[in-house]
Amino acid sequence: MAARIGGMANSRKTSVAALASALPSDGGAVQLLPAGTFRSSDGSGRPADAPHWKLDAASAARLIARVAAKANPLVIDYEHQTLYAEKNGQPAPAAGWFAGRALEWRDGKGLFATAPEWTPPAAAFIANREYKFISPVFEYDRASGEVLDIRMAALTNNPGLTGMAAVALTALNDFSHQEDSEVNETLKKLLAAIGLADNAAEADALAAVAALKAKAESADGMTTQIAALKAQNPDPAKFVAVETMQQLQTQVAALSARLNEGEVGQAVEDALAVGKLLPAQKEWATELGKSNLAALKAYVEQTPAIAALGGTQTGNEDPAGKKKPGELADSELAVCKAMGLSTEEYQKHNPVAA
Repeated sequence: MAARIGGMANSRKTSVAALASALPSDGGAVQLLPAGTFRSSDGSGRPADAPHWKLDAASAARLIARVAAKANPLVIDYEHQTLYAEKNGQPAPAAGWFAGRALEWRDGKGLFATAPEWTPPAAAFIANREYKFISPVFEYDRASGEVLDIRMAALTNNPGLTGMAAVALTALNDFSHQEDSEVNETLKKLLAAIGLADNAAEADALAAVAALKAKAESADGMTTQIAALKAQNPDPAKFVAVETMQQLQTQVAALSARLNEGEVGQAVEDALAVGKLLPAQKEWATELGKSNLAALKAYVEQTPAIAALGGTQTGNEDPAGKKKPGELADSELAVCKAMGLSTEEYQKHNPVAA
């Protein structure tokens, strides 16, 4: 059926109909539908909802493939009693059966059931000409009239199905609508489960399903990798416990700190000895070295040595009483002169000199 996913029950584009064709007296192949365009011959003007019915080689190939895909053969009953049974309560015995794979298209003639299987009573009726016609019930597209499917057939002696076709078609339409409604509800539930509206287009639904499938495959791949890693037995010679590694890291950090402290102390003492640092700068230089030894070394390297500050009798300090508050000692003035600094710049970077 031509229908949009999520809205089948409300957008049906097909109808069903029944016609009648003469039965061969020899019990051979039965013509179900004629070739080309055709209408009902009972004077009813059918089809009323399509320009005509139509069947050609291409559409017949599609129809045959569809019927051949059905698991069970199609029933041939008497006077369409299968469609009446629920209303009149009468039995609906089979007159015969035909399989989709036994359908055959004959150019210029139409669609034939080449090997119908008749029950003995039906075969006798046909041989005795007590039943002369077969009436297939088929589905067609209302826009083009193309025959899409065959549902069943019946032995009949009324080729126009006058007074009977409407009842049969109503019953079959009710059955088809119920069938579509059940499918439609299932589709709505599936669409809701993947986060789509119940009127979503088919392309959107297929894309959503493909995305879910890709995620599932990715998750399966990760699960497989995790399982493989868990199954591996690590080599003790190549791996150590996390706790042991943490202890080693702590010990290395402590050792590095001690080594760094010793190197800082030595660098400060060397700088003091050659007059590149003042005693007042010792604490500042030591803290700088602890946080950034490279910066301390760069500072000492760039600072010129002042011989007058190295090894003086006053330990690089001005004699008592020579320095007033806010003034620089002679040694500090020498540093300013050597480094090209003003008194204010020196005091700014060396608060102890202020």
